[in-house]
Amino acid sequence: MAKITFVTHDGARIDTNAENGSTVMENAIRNAVPGIDAECGGACACATCHVYVDEEWTATTGEPEAMEEDMLDFAYDVRPNSRLSCQIRVSDDLDGLVVHVPERQA
Repeated sequence: MAKITFVTHDGARIDTNAENGSTVMENAIRNAVPGIDAECGGACACATCHVYVDEEWTATTGEPEAMEEDMLDFAYDVRPNSRLSCQIRVSDDLDGLVVHVPERQA
């Protein structure tokens, strides 16, 4: 189990406990994190679960794969640390992960 903190665009922090094997997006939905719409349900077919990975966690979460990069083209205000939260799989290595929710989704 890993602790994941979501920081909303207005600075509110939402701490969650995520089971290994789940995705960051699934935990956002379970915990009603505002700003994570997840319209495709985690199929990497939209960009409505876009997050900014906190700088200290970008190496641990890794780089987006080609399909995710394609979907990020549809996201709002993409940055070098942008990821789709449906593509970040939770593991013990992500205990303490911090992600920031954009002001709006695509």
